[in-house]
Amino acid sequence: MKIARFSHNQAITYGILDGSELVVLAGDPLFAGFETTGARVPVSEVTLLAPVIPRSKVVAVGRNYRDHAAELGNDVPAEPLLFLKPNTSVIGPGDAIVRPALSDDTQFEGELAIVIGRIAKNVAVEDALSVVFGYTIANDVTARDLQRTDGQWSRAKGFDTFCPLGPAIETDFDLANGTLITRLNGDVKQEAPLSDMIFDVPTIIAHVSEAFTLLPGDVILTGTPAGVGPFVAGDAIEVEIPGLGILRNTARDA
Repeated sequence: MKIARFSHNQAITYGILDGSELVVLAGDPLFAGFETTGARVPVSEVTLLAPVIPRSKVVAVGRNYRDHAAELGNDVPAEPLLFLKPNTSVIGPGDAIVRPALSDDTQFEGELAIVIGRIAKNVAVEDALSVVFGYTIANDVTARDLQRTDGQWSRAKGFDTFCPLGPAIETDFDLANGTLITRLNGDVKQEAPLSDMIFDVPTIIAHVSEAFTLLPGDVILTGTPAGVGPFVAGDAIEVEIPGLGILRNTARDA
């Protein structure tokens, strides 16, 4: 099922997508389950928000597609290469990505995102999918010039608005047959099967949980394929994963 977080009549709530309507949930499904209120709201009358605001962290994996590592002149890592994005970087569908004045080379990176459903530490690979609540789409926006000069990636990856998520969380998704597509102003820039990942989803979750205790609502970004590139104010970036939807954001300057 698809779970959306949305604003309606000046209230923020959650719902299950059912055709053109949202079945309103009694609370946050990560903590309150899927009890419904009985109310239905047309999707056309709501504003979709980031489907989750991570309680503690966004963990991301770098260089998880061979062609992307190659296009930036990097070696393929021997194990998942991890970095963190602050939860203040998260925005939702339709929100503006703000290009910071400090950067002259701000780039898009379309990615699959994992939403964690329960507390997890030192999870075995074979048990990793049991801690997943669902999947959504992310754009790991990067100030590429700052990434090069800083040496570590916190600032380059962590500006406010640098982690668009959405449009909803799909709790039942076929990873094996997934495809990621990123468009800039309608032109396809990235297209790759999710099976091209060097480290698959269970391996990533197990590796991340060795270092960090994962909490409900934490998000893991799984890396981006080749085709990343710069965008400027006024550009529209769409990241699509069939079965999960389309995450669309426009850019503006700070």
